[in-house]
Order: sequence, then C-alpha cells, then structure tokens
Amino acid sequence: MLAPLLKRLTTNRRKPVQVFGRKKTATAVAYCKKGQGLIKVNGRPIELLQPEILRMKLQEPLLIVGKDKFANIDIRVRVNGGGHVAQIYAIRQAIAKGLVAFYQKNVDEQSKKILKEQLVSYDRNLLVSDPRRCEAKKFGGPGARARYQKSYR
Repeated sequence: MLAPLLKRLTTNRRKPVQVFGRKKTATAVAYCKKGQGLIKVNGRPIELLQPEILRMKLQEPLLIVGKDKFANIDIRVRVNGGGHVAQIYAIRQAIAKGLVAFYQKNVDEQSKKILKEQLVSYDRNLLVSDPRRCEAKKFGGPGARARYQKSYR
C-alpha cells in the first residue's frame, strides 16, 4: 500500500540543489528548486538589487545561456560578507553554479555539459572561485610590501 505511493513521490519529484559562490570574503549560497523562473537575492527580486551599475553583472548568466533555461527554476540566494562588488561576483557565481548543478541532478549530463562550456567560454570565474586574497600587513612598514622611509642623517 505504501510502496506505490513512495515510488510515485520519489520518481516525479525534482530534487533541489544548494551551491555557493565566493569572492574575497563574500559568500553567496544559492538554493535552486523547480519553479517558474524567480530569482531572489536576500528576499528581493534580482531586478531591485543595488548598485544599479553592477546589476548587469548579475544578468550575465541569464544572458549567456538564455532565459529559457531559467524558466522552470526558482533560485533563492543568501549573501553576506565582503563589499558590494564582491557580493555581486559571489551571487553571479552561485547562480551559474546552481543552474549547472540543477541540470546535472534533474535533467541530463549532456545539457549540463553544454551549459558549462557556454559559461566557461564567457568567463571562467562564473564556475571557478578566484583564489586571490589580500596579503597581510607586516611589521617595519605601512602595508604588506612597502617599508617605512629610511633616513641617513
């Protein structure tokens, strides 16, 4: 009696995926599930995100692969840490990685591979994290590399 019900629930239900994107100290966690194409960042629609100039950077994954690929996926992103620019880059990475992971888990491997190639050919940082970090300050100078001025008299 329970077996057919469980089988029906597990076969036609799409599994949600959770991925993260990082830039410097900003971390964005994207939760992707089946839906109608909504993308929200910290509870706000992607169209209302500030600063306005950097909003186009967020639209890049959508424009590269086409909005039709996002039509049946809802993406909720939580972001914290870092500054405005680092957060934008972390969000766009999380969105791109979430789309690829969702297609791998719920659609098929071939379409995932095509998506991945399109995104990497445009900008590798959409899927791969940037390892650069700020170098720590050392003693004997005002910064990481600069030294205090030396006087001979």
